[in-house]
Amino acid sequence: MTVATSPPDPVPTRTAPQSQTLSRGIRALEVLAASSRAMSISEVAGALEVHRSIAYRILRTLEDHGLVQRDTAGCFHPGPGLAGLARGVARDLQSVARPELTVLAASLQMTAFIAVWDRRECVTLMAVEPPHGEGTLVQRPGSRHSFGAGAPGMAIQAALGEHEWARLSADEPYREESRLAARNGYASSSDEVIPGVSSVAAAVHVPGRPPAALAVVYLNDDRPTGPIGAEVVRAAHAIERQLH
Repeated sequence: MTVATSPPDPVPTRTAPQSQTLSRGIRALEVLAASSRAMSISEVAGALEVHRSIAYRILRTLEDHGLVQRDTAGCFHPGPGLAGLARGVARDLQSVARPELTVLAASLQMTAFIAVWDRRECVTLMAVEPPHGEGTLVQRPGSRHSFGAGAPGMAIQAALGEHEWARLSADEPYREESRLAARNGYASSSDEVIPGVSSVAAAVHVPGRPPAALAVVYLNDDRPTGPIGAEVVRAAHAIERQLH
């Protein structure tokens, strides 16, 4: 007796064909998230370089899932469904990190945040602003910058090490500052991402995932006299202990 068997599921590869419709839908979300205002169907179509009717079908589908919303003028902006998806990203890290970020932000009177690795960029996963902080720098979740600038990228590079970084991201250089960060235990940068702004970051080793970075950001003129690096490292180690 011959038993029919199903072929195994194909193994995904970087060269496997993509879903054009799904790619356009994701791109539409990125376009809306990056915009400072609601966008019309024609504007989204232009950004996607597709016909207006295609953009409309994409936006209507996203609207049905609560990922975009329409205002009274018929323009679209990000919907509340995205917040639910964001809460599920590195849920354990977010849950453990929030209390430590809150304490760190209050003690240093700086915005404290967690940044994670997303291909060639660092992306802010979550942030906590200090209480009663006047002139506080806002670090919005979802904001991103290149690994070629900023302390969080250096901290992540330092945690991975030069050999592992070359294996995972051969086309992105390993910074000399990351070697210094590996020796010091934390990274610091000034005027790299935003002129007049500095940051200090330490790596957070996350089980089963690439390292993240815990960082604080502040105006150069507001630099405190205390040891920022030591406080950031302490908070990063506290998060690691709870994750492990």
